[in-house]
Parts: sequence; structure tokens; C-alpha cells
Amino acid sequence: MRENKFGAFLIKCSVLLIGFGAAHQAMAQDVASPYPKMAPIEQYLMTDRGAEIALARSAAPESISRDATILVLGRKGYEKAVEGQNGFVCLVGRSWTGPFGWPEFWNPKVRAADCLNPQAARSIVPIFYLRAKMVMAGRSNAEVLSALKAAYEHKQLPDLENGAMEYMLSKSSYLTDEEGHNMAHLMFDTRVKDGKDWGSGAAGSPVMSGSFWFDSPQEQSQMKGLPPILVFLVGVPNWSDGTPAGKHNH
Repeated sequence: MRENKFGAFLIKCSVLLIGFGAAHQAMAQDVASPYPKMAPIEQYLMTDRGAEIALARSAAPESISRDATILVLGRKGYEKAVEGQNGFVCLVGRSWTGPFGWPEFWNPKVRAADCLNPQAARSIVPIFYLRAKMVMAGRSNAEVLSALKAAYEHKQLPDLENGAMEYMLSKSSYLTDEEGHNMAHLMFDTRVKDGKDWGSGAAGSPVMSGSFWFDSPQEQSQMKGLPPILVFLVGVPNWSDGTPAGKHNH
């Protein structure tokens, strides 16, 4: 059950939860999905650039995010708003940076503050750039999938670096329509093949795991041409400002 709920929290974002990829289920767009197609571009944008920068910074403690590079979403994709100094990159992931096949893949309400460490910034952020560029250009899921695989085939996207991780500790994020629509957590992007190696899903374990690319195991047939990335999620007790983390933001 833990792993089934993982997709509800994995957005860059992120990265996004937060990821960049596609799967057959997303291309088919389940008719039962509450968000069967992309919303108008305006619904994914934040009109207040300063508010988006502040939300992105709130993903991590101020001691980290104050010196991070900040990205904001423009009409052509993510663009640099602030040049950082510590190698971290903070941004606000949208629903389509989550796993393909997720029922809320096109949910325009999602705002997932994400702050990636240097290793994730070098190997995950390029995925965000390409995915956002294509989505904001109105490309279909099939076109995104094709571009993704081509980019990896031609070495235009980097391999995942060891030690890649992400802070998602903003009390102001909106990760899902499900009850408890926010969660303070850390994500670890790995090449690990089996979540059981980290105790994921074991009784009493705080660790959850799921594919970076897909929302369900049934979609693994779409993995050909994509590097396997397993993401581990660990909930933490406090928001980035140090206050106790509730089930969701208010």
C-alpha cells in the first residue's frame, strides 16, 4: 500500500519530483482520469515571479536555499531567475514532472517546491528542462517519450550521479488532490534495482520507493531506452522553516 501511494507525492518534480519520461498509460490517457488532457498553459504558470522564487526556496532550509540557483517556469520552459553559488537548484515542479501514468499528471493545481543537491542538479535538472520545454510547446506524451529516448541514445542527457537527492520540505506545496495533499520529505534518486534493499514498504519502515518514470509496475515494458532510476522517499518531521510538519499545508 505504501508503494501504491508513492506516486501521489512524487512530483520533480519533481522532481519533480519530480521526472522526465513517458509511458503508454499516459499516452492513452485513461478516460477515468480527472485530468485527461493538458490544461491551458496559463494554468500551469505563476503570475507572480517573486512568489514562485519564494516557493522554490521554501523547499529546503534557508541555510541551503539562500545560495541556490532558482528556476521559474516560463512559456517556453524553465528559465534561470537567480544564479546560485552552492550547486543546489530549487524550482517549483508541476504535475507533469511526476511519473507518467499518474492520474493527476495534468493537474494544474500542483505546485511542488523542490530543491536538488549538486548531484541531482547535474543529472536530474536537465531532464526537467527538456520535459518542460516540450510540454510548454504543447507536445504530446508520445512526442515527449520519443524525445526522451532519443536524448539518452545520443548522450544528450547525463547519467544519474551517485548521491543525488532532493529536499521537498515546503509547507506551501500542493502535491496531489488526495487527502493530506502535502508532505515534508526527502527523496533519493538511485540506481538501486530493488526497493527492498532499503527496506521500502516493510512494516514500520519510514521508507517508500517508486520508479522515477512510471506510476505502476505494469508500465515497465516502456522502460526500453530509459535508464532505470528508483526513487526512495523518506518523510521528515519538520517543514523547511523548522516548524512541525502536519499532514498538509493550510
